[in-house]
Amino acid sequence: MNYSKIVHLSNGNSVWTRTEGEGPIKMLLLHGGPGMTHEYLEPFSKFIKNKPIQIIYYEQLGSYYSDQPDDASLWNIPRFCEEVEEVRKAWGLENFYLYGQSWGGMLAMEYATRYGSHLRGLIDSNMVDDMKDYEIYINKLRDSMDSEDVAFMKDKEAKNEIDDPHYEELVMKLYQSCICRLNPWPDAVNRSFDHTNEQVYVTLQGPTEFTITGSLKTWSIRDRLQHIKAPTLLLGGEYDSMNPDVIRSMTNRFPNAQSHICPQGSHFSMWDDNKDYFKAIDDFLKKVEKTKP
Repeated sequence: MNYSKIVHLSNGNSVWTRTEGEGPIKMLLLHGGPGMTHEYLEPFSKFIKNKPIQIIYYEQLGSYYSDQPDDASLWNIPRFCEEVEEVRKAWGLENFYLYGQSWGGMLAMEYATRYGSHLRGLIDSNMVDDMKDYEIYINKLRDSMDSEDVAFMKDKEAKNEIDDPHYEELVMKLYQSCICRLNPWPDAVNRSFDHTNEQVYVTLQGPTEFTITGSLKTWSIRDRLQHIKAPTLLLGGEYDSMNPDVIRSMTNRFPNAQSHICPQGSHFSMWDDNKDYFKAIDDFLKKVEKTKP
């Protein structure tokens, strides 16, 4: 059962969705960014083959396959949460699994604090629970680079010259160590980056990963995780741009959570530690389904 469906939102815009697979286990996928695309999540199509799982790819408003209104006021967490709820209703999802990766993980956790009664389980992939922690850690990773390169990058950022070709080369050098460790990057990963909506990204994040100036600058859900009752899997990578130690520690802040850090994985562990990543998801689904009434 593979087909696409356009979901018409109450604000007059539309978002693209696509379902693959079939079975009693339903999973809605939230991509990262903000403003990236579902394309880098394509390994899920292979994962669900011969499994009783139906996945729903979903391109958030502003992203490449969906409407892209030129309206920065739309790019905020409460509105995105309501959008996820509208997509849930459009697909008739109940007692389902919500998966979110990076920004999508942030959105998934926020959704779970509002609409958790609909969830069978939550998978938060490659996302910590406090933005300041992320900012500190990504800068720590950058500071491990050659000191002259780091100084060059900081100088270009101070001058707002981040479109400098050498600056972009150095960012990619870092990304190849903590975002996706495959060389070359898979086509699907490149497509997601190429299709990123800069307005969405900059409004929420800011122009770079290293100094968060967007509206997410002070974001933290740490003191609200106790309200997420659904069984939760926290995924990360040992080489992730998100601190794996923080991801491990998050299990203590949920009522019912477990963590798994992919030993060879980075931020896109679904690519560079594929087997371990999807085994962790598979084991989690089987564990939760065993307890199903």
